Amino acid sequence: MKIDSSLSAVVTGGASGLGLATVKALRAAGARVAIFDLNPETGEKAAAETGAVFCPCDVLSDESVDGAFAMARAAQGQERALICCAGGGNAIPTARRDKKTGEINIFPSDKFEWVLRLNTVGTFRCITRSAAGMMELEPIDGERGVMVNTASAAATEGQMGQAAYSAAKAAIVGMTLTIARDLSREGIRVNTIQPGIFRTPAFDRAPPEMINSLGAMVPFPPRMGHPGEYASMALEIIRNGYLNGETIRLDGAIRMQPR
Repeated sequence: MKIDSSLSAVVTGGASGLGLATVKALRAAGARVAIFDLNPETGEKAAAETGAVFCPCDVLSDESVDGAFAMARAAQGQERALICCAGGGNAIPTARRDKKTGEINIFPSDKFEWVLRLNTVGTFRCITRSAAGMMELEPIDGERGVMVNTASAAATEGQMGQAAYSAAKAAIVGMTLTIARDLSREGIRVNTIQPGIFRTPAFDRAPPEMINSLGAMVPFPPRMGHPGEYASMALEIIRNGYLNGETIRLDGAIRMQPR
């Protein structure tokens, strides 16, 4: 699919990190972009900086997602590209014994469920709405649209305390081929990027020694990934019309250790 001023795209979680880098790359290529994000302050700032359209969106809510798509389409037309970067997690052991008191605490089910709802269900919620809209379009070179989802190295090598996050991201990997098959008759491609350790705003307050230590875990290049490298992969997925149903690792060959 050609990326130019004729392309309308939606990026969830587009106000920061991997999402914002993708918004910038799409805008640099001429595409019209809508930023879906929960935070109005960062969303408006990102939109002003990039020339994108900010659409307030909570991926946990049907009504919010429906409203964001309606707003984006009113501003820039039906999207042909959807890039899902919205997500997050927590770090809670499955069960842990307190070293001082001996008390045993378990992972609260509601906190486990929240991570799945945010990452897996939130991604799927956006996919279904975008797919329905793309199906109304006339194909261009046989293609109506393309979707890019975001998993994580935790999907296959989750570290201690990442049970919920691993489950949520593994589900995104698991549903990629199935959704690609579901939408194949409509000319809509679906792929997933599985990033390793990337230098996102989550690490802004981390000490330099921690950043260097994390980077040293990567075989080559021995550093954290740049958000722009994720964006570059996302744009290649959009452009490459034969790439479908795939999960692509983007991690410098890292395989995460238990902790």
